[in-house]
Order: sequence, then C-alpha cells, then structure tokens
Amino acid sequence: MKVDILLGLQWGDEGKGKVVDYLAPKYDIIARFQGGPNAGHTLEFDGIKHVLHQIPSGIFHGNCLNIIGNGVVLDPVVFRKEIEALYKLSIDPKKNLLISNRCHLILPTHKLLDKAYEEEKGEKKIGSTLKGIGPAYGSKIARAGLRLGDILSNDFEKKFSETIEEHKAILEAYEIEVDDHLLLEFKDSLEFIKDFEIGSTEYVLNNNLKKGKRILAEGAQGSLLDVDFGSYPFVTSSNTTVSGVCSGLGIPPRRVDKVYGIFKAYCTRVGSGPFPTELLNDVGEKLQKQGNEFGATTGRPRRCGWLDLVSLNYSCMINGVTDLFMMKTDVLEGFDEINVANSYTTNDEKSEELPFSLEHVTPSYKNMKGWSETIADMQTKKLTVEVLDYIAFIEHYLETPINLVSYGPDRKETVFKKDDSWS
Repeated sequence: MKVDILLGLQWGDEGKGKVVDYLAPKYDIIARFQGGPNAGHTLEFDGIKHVLHQIPSGIFHGNCLNIIGNGVVLDPVVFRKEIEALYKLSIDPKKNLLISNRCHLILPTHKLLDKAYEEEKGEKKIGSTLKGIGPAYGSKIARAGLRLGDILSNDFEKKFSETIEEHKAILEAYEIEVDDHLLLEFKDSLEFIKDFEIGSTEYVLNNNLKKGKRILAEGAQGSLLDVDFGSYPFVTSSNTTVSGVCSGLGIPPRRVDKVYGIFKAYCTRVGSGPFPTELLNDVGEKLQKQGNEFGATTGRPRRCGWLDLVSLNYSCMINGVTDLFMMKTDVLEGFDEINVANSYTTNDEKSEELPFSLEHVTPSYKNMKGWSETIADMQTKKLTVEVLDYIAFIEHYLETPINLVSYGPDRKETVFKKDDSWS
C-alpha cells in the first residue's frame, strides 16, 4: 500500500481540515508531517465548529490512528489546551493518537524570540503568527533544539535549563524578561503529554504500509508558503510541499501515491507578502465578508483576491498533484462576473511562469460569468452550468482534474466527481 498526500496549494487556509475529516473514513492513519500551532484546521459538523492546530484532523474518527510526525514542531502548552477541548466533547485522544519522539519542542522562550525578531523588522515584518515556529525550527537546524523524546531522559532538566539560559542571554539584548510562570506552565504541560503514547512513528508508519494499511499525510499552511519554493522571505519555516512528507514522516518517495491539491475558488493571504491578484476594493471586501475570511489561529483578517492560475499551476508542478479539490465555491455566489489570472507581466514580458519575485508583477485575467447558486439540484447535488464552466477552464489550464467541490463549511456540503460527471 502507498501514502496519499493532502496539501494546500495557495497561501494556506484552503480548507484542508474539512477535507481530511471528510476523507478520514477511507484511511487507517492520518499523519501530520510539518508545521505547528501556526496552523489552524477548521472542521464543522453537527452544528459545531472545531479548530485543530497540532492534532491531525482525523481525531474525530475513533477507528483512525492519528500521528504527529517528526517534522512537526510541538508546543506542549497548546497541545494540552487542544486535548482538554476534545475531552469536553467526550473524545479521548489517548485511544488513537501517537506522537513522534523526534518532534522538536517549542519552548516559551522561542515565542518570546519570535516576537522580538518580528518587532525588530519594523516595516519589513513578515507577518509571523508569533507562535515560536521560526525560532524552534532555527534551533533544530542549529542542532540546539530539544526533542519530545528528551523529556523521557534523566538529563532533560539540565538540557532544558541550559537552553533557556542561552535564550535569556539573547532576550536581554531586546530588554525582554522571561516570566517564571511561562516556564512552570510549560513543565506542567510536559507532564501532561507524558500520559500519551510517544514513540518512533517512522517504524509505525512503514510497518503499517507493509500490512496494507491506508495512510493520508495531512499538510499544514500552503505550497506558496514553503521555505524553499514560496514567496520568500514571506514564508513559513518548513517544507509545506510533497518533499516535506518524506522528511517529516520518514516515508520513502516510492511510497507516495495520490497527491490531493486543495485550493479555494479564489485567493486569500494572511499577513505580509506579495499578492498579485489582491483586490483592494469593495469586491475584495465582499469576498472577505462572504467567505468569513479571518484566521483560525490568529483571528487576523485575510486579504482576498481572484483565483491565480499561474501560482496554482506552479504548485501543481512542484507537488506532482494528481487530483484537485476546489473549496468555498459558494463564496463566489452573487458575482455577475469573475476574473481568473492566467498570466503575469514582469518588466514588459508576459509569461505563465512564476517569477523569482512576485513583488512587481501585473496579472492578466480571463473574464468569466458568475453564478447565483453553486448547486442546481440539492437532491442530486448537480453543479450549475456556470460552476461547471469555471471548473472546465481551470482543469484545462492546469491539466489536472478537479474531483471534489466544497460549497459550505459542513462536511455534508461536499460534492465528489463520479464517473466523469457531477450529477
């Protein structure tokens, strides 16, 4: 058996949580492979909205094992709060959650360093979530990080104290003091996490593959935020693309099968950074309002714009996307006309390739007819003609099929393509 991968193809917030929850019954294992509490995966069912930050989105399915892989940076404090929220829903994650002992820990001082570094940038801020993600990955790369497996060793207290003192020395230059309460809360959360199963998840995953188990790798953020291929420096600190799955879970490339690429029917972006199709007008405001575009992690309003096929095609290429899933199609209801970017002009040269920098590009658009309704028939869930035309144009440009359309936040508000038809 092989591993299927689900990735965001834009700047994050595409709706990955809903799709993982929708697909979970088809899989035996759901595994997170990168990112940390800067991710916010929203799921909605039975009239209740759920937001997960570090825990895989298959946690609501008791027969599905959920794995937090080694590529994730884990904040024990946030983890504890997420678990306690699940307990209130009568869900016991201890039954189906496994955490890699190789996960690097986000320390309280990492979050303070994140804030200090961001404020130092002034007008050049990148829009960090201030969750300590960058500094934690920085410690990992500098070979100065602490891993979850370390908390089970006899010398952890010594390692922890030495690391905190090193961070304090840096923070002194920014005139930032470390509150002892933060350290105590962190240590209490470490004791809490010890009650969960911690182990070598790479063995668990590969052994289950040998047994024929079905695995879905759940990505966080989006491909355009990848530290190597995103709009650098306005990116996250991990590999959000397919390559991150192999290093973040310990799975060989030959085990990869389907690559599901998730995108919104339009574009959004949180924080700073270039955004070629951004709409700084009433149309952008309408998209924001209809799409309820506010960050699940930070609550910040998302910038909105038309769908960008140039960047989407780039994401499909570097990820080897096999199936496309289009989300929030209903948000475009009520627009007489819809624009889709299909080329860029940079330095008077027109191209369909993503340039090195997105700072000074002008998009060209294909104008298309809008729609008043996404679904023509609720009983058969048949899509309207205008939506089908929109899908056909995107598929032709990307040379990749769209096999799922979402038209609302609830898991039931989803249409799968069957036998080359949408009826």
